[in-house]
Amino acid sequence: MSARRIRCGALVALLAASSLAAAQRADTVTGDKATDMAVDLVVVRPVGFVGAVIGSVGFVLALPFTLPSGSVGETAHEWIGKPLEYTFDRPLGNFDQCGSDRHPCGNR
Repeated sequence: MSARRIRCGALVALLAASSLAAAQRADTVTGDKATDMAVDLVVVRPVGFVGAVIGSVGFVLALPFTLPSGSVGETAHEWIGKPLEYTFDRPLGNFDQCGSDRHPCGNR
Protein backbone atom coordinates (compact mmCIF):
# COMPACT_ATOMS: atom_id res chain seq x y z
CA MET A 1 0.00 0.00 0.00
CA SER A 2 1.44 3.36 -0.98
CA ALA A 3 1.89 6.30 1.34
CA ARG A 4 -0.46 8.32 -0.85
CA ARG A 5 -3.29 5.82 -0.31
CA ILE A 6 -2.68 5.81 3.43
CA ARG A 7 -2.81 9.62 3.58
CA CYS A 8 -5.95 9.65 1.44
CA GLY A 9 -7.63 7.06 3.67
CA ALA A 10 -6.67 8.96 6.81
CA LEU A 11 -8.08 12.17 5.34
CA VAL A 12 -11.38 10.47 4.43
CA ALA A 13 -11.64 8.98 7.94
CA LEU A 14 -10.93 12.36 9.51
CA LEU A 15 -13.57 14.09 7.39
CA ALA A 16 -16.14 11.39 8.16
CA ALA A 17 -15.46 11.62 11.89
CA SER A 18 -15.69 15.40 11.91
CA SER A 19 -18.97 15.41 9.95
CA LEU A 20 -20.41 12.80 12.30
CA ALA A 21 -19.39 14.88 15.32
CA ALA A 22 -20.99 17.97 13.80
CA ALA A 23 -24.22 16.09 13.07
CA GLN A 24 -24.66 14.72 16.60
CA ARG A 25 -27.21 16.25 18.91
CA ALA A 26 -25.73 17.47 22.18
CA ASP A 27 -27.85 15.11 24.32
CA THR A 28 -27.08 11.91 22.38
CA VAL A 29 -24.05 9.72 21.83
CA THR A 30 -24.79 8.48 18.32
CA GLY A 31 -26.75 11.50 17.10
CA ASP A 32 -30.08 9.67 17.31
CA LYS A 33 -31.93 8.97 20.57
CA ALA A 34 -33.50 5.75 19.23
CA THR A 35 -30.08 4.41 18.26
CA ASP A 36 -28.74 5.33 21.71
CA MET A 37 -31.58 3.35 23.28
CA ALA A 38 -30.97 0.32 21.06
CA VAL A 39 -27.20 0.31 21.73
CA ASP A 40 -27.88 0.72 25.44
CA LEU A 41 -30.29 -2.21 25.52
CA VAL A 42 -28.31 -4.61 23.33
CA VAL A 43 -24.69 -3.77 24.23
CA VAL A 44 -24.19 -1.49 27.25
CA ARG A 45 -26.63 -3.06 29.73
CA PRO A 46 -25.43 -6.65 29.21
CA VAL A 47 -21.81 -5.48 29.55
CA GLY A 48 -22.76 -3.62 32.74
CA PHE A 49 -24.36 -6.76 34.15
CA VAL A 50 -21.28 -8.84 33.33
CA GLY A 51 -19.17 -6.13 35.01
CA ALA A 52 -21.29 -6.41 38.16
CA VAL A 53 -20.90 -10.20 38.18
CA ILE A 54 -17.13 -9.93 37.75
CA GLY A 55 -17.06 -7.23 40.44
CA SER A 56 -18.97 -9.52 42.79
CA VAL A 57 -16.46 -12.32 42.28
CA GLY A 58 -13.59 -9.91 42.80
CA PHE A 59 -15.26 -8.53 45.92
CA VAL A 60 -15.51 -12.00 47.48
CA LEU A 61 -11.90 -12.75 46.57
CA ALA A 62 -10.78 -9.43 48.07
CA LEU A 63 -12.62 -9.93 51.40
CA PRO A 64 -9.56 -11.29 53.24
CA PHE A 65 -7.79 -8.02 52.41
CA THR A 66 -10.66 -5.55 52.81
CA LEU A 67 -11.94 -6.87 56.16
CA PRO A 68 -8.79 -6.01 58.14
CA SER A 69 -8.46 -2.61 56.47
CA GLY A 70 -12.11 -1.69 56.99
CA SER A 71 -12.71 -0.98 53.31
CA VAL A 72 -15.43 -3.57 52.68
CA GLY A 73 -18.18 -0.99 52.09
CA GLU A 74 -16.09 1.12 49.75
CA THR A 75 -15.01 -1.94 47.77
CA ALA A 76 -18.61 -3.19 47.51
CA HIS A 77 -19.78 0.22 46.29
CA GLU A 78 -17.06 0.54 43.65
CA TRP A 79 -17.06 -3.04 42.35
CA ILE A 80 -20.72 -4.00 42.72
CA GLY A 81 -22.85 -0.94 43.48
CA LYS A 82 -21.68 1.30 40.66
CA PRO A 83 -22.02 -1.32 37.89
CA LEU A 84 -25.47 -2.35 39.16
CA GLU A 85 -26.60 1.28 39.35
CA TYR A 86 -25.33 1.94 35.84
CA THR A 87 -27.06 -1.20 34.54
CA PHE A 88 -30.43 -1.03 36.29
CA ASP A 89 -31.01 2.51 37.64
CA ARG A 90 -30.57 4.57 34.48
CA PRO A 91 -33.06 5.71 31.83
CA LEU A 92 -32.69 3.75 28.59
CA GLY A 93 -30.36 5.60 26.24
CA ASN A 94 -29.08 8.01 28.90
CA PHE A 95 -25.43 7.19 29.54
CA ASP A 96 -24.66 9.96 32.05
CA GLN A 97 -27.45 10.15 34.62
CA CYS A 98 -28.86 7.59 37.05
CA GLY A 99 -31.86 7.44 39.35
CA SER A 100 -35.11 9.39 39.37
CA ASP A 101 -33.24 12.51 40.50
CA ARG A 102 -30.89 12.18 37.46
CA HIS A 103 -27.67 12.36 39.51
CA PRO A 104 -24.38 11.53 37.75
CA CYS A 105 -23.92 7.76 37.68
CA GLY A 106 -21.67 6.43 40.44
CA ASN A 107 -21.89 9.55 42.62
CA ARG A 108 -24.30 8.34 45.25
